[in-house]
Amino acid sequence: MKRAEYPHPLRSLIEELKRLPGIGARSAERIALWMLQSKDAHPESLGRAIYRVQETVHCCAQCGFFTETDPCALCADPGRDRQFLCVVEQPTDILPIERSGAFHGLYHALGGKISPLDHVGPEQLRIDALLLRLRSDPPVEIILALGGDVESEATSHYLADLLREFPIPLTRLAQGMPAGAGLEYTDELTLARALSGRTRLSPSAPLPDQLPFLGS
Repeated sequence: MKRAEYPHPLRSLIEELKRLPGIGARSAERIALWMLQSKDAHPESLGRAIYRVQETVHCCAQCGFFTETDPCALCADPGRDRQFLCVVEQPTDILPIERSGAFHGLYHALGGKISPLDHVGPEQLRIDALLLRLRSDPPVEIILALGGDVESEATSHYLADLLREFPIPLTRLAQGMPAGAGLEYTDELTLARALSGRTRLSPSAPLPDQLPFLGS
């Protein structure tokens, strides 16, 4: 005797949904049934949106943020203060800093952090692209806006050693950043205070007198 089971297309949809981060078997089943039964689901629109984002959105060759054009709108904006470069782990870390309104400079997303347990070394990150930017258009200050976990700390120390050859002040976010947390969990006010209270990592050059991006 055969047992009742969903049709193959529905089972396939559930399996694809289970591959999404944070979606378990029960959640995937509920979403699939909602898409099948609800008049508000609009699966065709969802499919077109997924296809379009895959075809048109990529990472900016300069900063690593998501964009449809190269360079992205942030890198091409003449109103950004190009003297300050903020280095973050992931492209998504740029958004909370932007929402804080405390920084109006440029960004560089590494694309991750050094994590030997996950087989991620410096060569897997966008460090070569960072060095190229510093040689071609050096800022007056580099701000490391990385997280507070062990891997982020290791990445910060690696970059501090690597960037000693550049006569550019290297600072990092300071007060207000919770230990063991990433930028995506940090509120805008905390980020603003962390930017204003950043600490020096490199002793080779003095910090600029004016920080026009803070509170401007």
